[in-house]
Amino acid sequence: MSRETSGPHGADGRREARAEAGTSDGHGTRGQPGEHGGEPRPHLSHRVPDLGALELLLAVARHGSLGAAAREVGITQPAASSRIRSMERQLGVALVDRSPRGSRLTDAGALVTDWARRIVEAAEAFDVGAQALRGRRDSRLRVAASMTIAEYLLPGWLIALRAQRPDTAVSLQAGNSAAVAERLFAGDADVGFVEGLAVPDGLDGVVVAHDRLVLVVAPAHPWARRRNPLDPAELAATPLVLRERGSGTRQVLDAALSGHGGLAQPLLELASTTAVKAAAVSAAGPAVLSELAITEELASRRLVAVPVAGVLLRRDLRAVWPTGHRPTGPARDLLSLTRAGPTG
Repeated sequence: MSRETSGPHGADGRREARAEAGTSDGHGTRGQPGEHGGEPRPHLSHRVPDLGALELLLAVARHGSLGAAAREVGITQPAASSRIRSMERQLGVALVDRSPRGSRLTDAGALVTDWARRIVEAAEAFDVGAQALRGRRDSRLRVAASMTIAEYLLPGWLIALRAQRPDTAVSLQAGNSAAVAERLFAGDADVGFVEGLAVPDGLDGVVVAHDRLVLVVAPAHPWARRRNPLDPAELAATPLVLRERGSGTRQVLDAALSGHGGLAQPLLELASTTAVKAAAVSAAGPAVLSELAITEELASRRLVAVPVAGVLLRRDLRAVWPTGHRPTGPARDLLSLTRAGPTG
C-alpha cells in the first residue's frame, strides 16, 4: 500500500490527495473503494438504464403516448408502464407525466431523453461496427488440414460450404498434423483437421470421421500372395515406405508397433500421402496408407491389401481449434457439414 507524502503545498496538497483517492482505487478505477476505505459505488450497469428502456423513452417522446410507444418497441402497455416506473426509480427522478390525454415528458425526462438519444446513437454505431467485423470474418475462411483429410474429405465438405456461403473465400493449407497445430497457434488458420492419436495440447477438438490404415504392396510383392495375416513383429522389422514424423499416419503406426520392437528404419520417408502411394504402386516397397486414399488402387489391383494380425490400425479424424475459441461464422458452418462415421 502506497504511503501518502506531503508535497510543496502542505496540508492543501494532502487534502487534494485524499479527495483524489476517494474517486479511484490504486489502479485509477472510478467507483471502487480507495485505500482510505469507503463504500464502492454500484457498477455502471446498475446505475444506468438498459438500452431497451432508453429506446422506450425515446418512443414516448416521439409519440406522446405510452401505448403507441409500447407498440413501436413490441411490448404491451402494462409492460411499458412498468419499465418507465423502474427507470424512474433507478434514476430517482420522474420522467413521464401520465394523463388521459397522453404521456408528456417532465423537464427532467426531456433532459434524460437528450442523453438517451446520444447513447442509442452510439449503440447503433457500435452495432454497425460489429456487423462490419462479422462481415470481414465471414468473407474468408482459412483451413489447415493434414494430408489425408485435405485430399480426400475436405473437397466434398468445401463444395457443400460453397453452396451455403458463395461469397466466402476459402484457403486450404495442407501439412502434417503437427504443422496444422502450429498454424492454429500462430493464428494463421481459423479451424484445423488432424489425423493423430489425440488432440494436440492447447487445442480443443471433435471427431468428424474415422479411418483405417491398411498395409499395401504392389501385386508382384511376395506379401501379395499371403494367405495368413502378417505377424506384427515381421511388419515392425520390415523397412517400409512411410510418411514423415509428425504425420498422423506415422503416429498411429509408431504406437501400434511400439510393443513389437518398433518401426524399422524407413525404406523411404515421404512428405505426402500421394507420394507414398505412388512409391508403393511402383513396387518401391510396402506402405501403410489411409483406406480413404487407396480405394481406386485396390479396386484396380494396382495395390493389394495385406492383413496384419494383432494390431489396431484405426484412428479418429478430428476438427481442432485453440482451446476456448470454438469456431464461429464460416468455420462453424464447415464443422456442421462434417459427420463422424466409419469409412469403408
